[in-house]
Amino acid sequence: MSKVSVVIPALNEEEPIAGVVRECFATRLPDEVIVVDNGSTDCTAQRAREAGARVVTAPRGYGRACAAGVRALSPDCQIVVFLDGDGSDVPAMMNKLVDPIERGAHDFVIGSRTRGQREPGSMNFQQILSGRIAGFILRLLYGVRYTDMCPFRAIRRDALTKLDMCEKTYGRAAHSRDSGKPSPARGWQIQSFRHPARHICRRRANRCDISACGPRIVAEANAAASAGNSGVFV
Repeated sequence: MSKVSVVIPALNEEEPIAGVVRECFATRLPDEVIVVDNGSTDCTAQRAREAGARVVTAPRGYGRACAAGVRALSPDCQIVVFLDGDGSDVPAMMNKLVDPIERGAHDFVIGSRTRGQREPGSMNFQQILSGRIAGFILRLLYGVRYTDMCPFRAIRRDALTKLDMCEKTYGRAAHSRDSGKPSPARGWQIQSFRHPARHICRRRANRCDISACGPRIVAEANAAASAGNSGVFV
């Protein structure tokens, strides 16, 4: 079984973070959960440690937090899962992200909130529309299909290393997707997946913010495609 590590960037998430960490461990998939304290002024780090996470720090910026989490990965980590620390993602669905990678079918898997079950009010119209527009543009540019710019995603560690991510803020996820455009020279393709990884976007004061998560995720998937990694995009 592959060694799985979870990276959770967190900024002032003292209320939900312990529950998120415990839910990750409850899946029995990750060997470690790394919470990256992104400049919190509350007890986020303390609550994460109490729940069993390893805590590292990073200056503000989602990209910096992801990079710090990747640097902190254990040497034997093979699959990296990213999710937000605000409780909007559902760790119980982690196997939907990890399994296709572990089988060797794909390198990069991203969840879709718009295709999954959502609690009323968890995503507003502007968030859904923004994700659809971004997905449409990416389809025109790279021929891959997205329905959501979702922060809940998994990637093979060696594939992530090849992306050579440099975005320091919320464009990181967008960068990874931009670099994910198909690379025929390498013989790799981006593939669509008819049974996408779905997760419930749980309502936490409407904090599933596409304006924040969208650009960072778009970057990540695009980066994956440009590196020529095979992926599940939903």
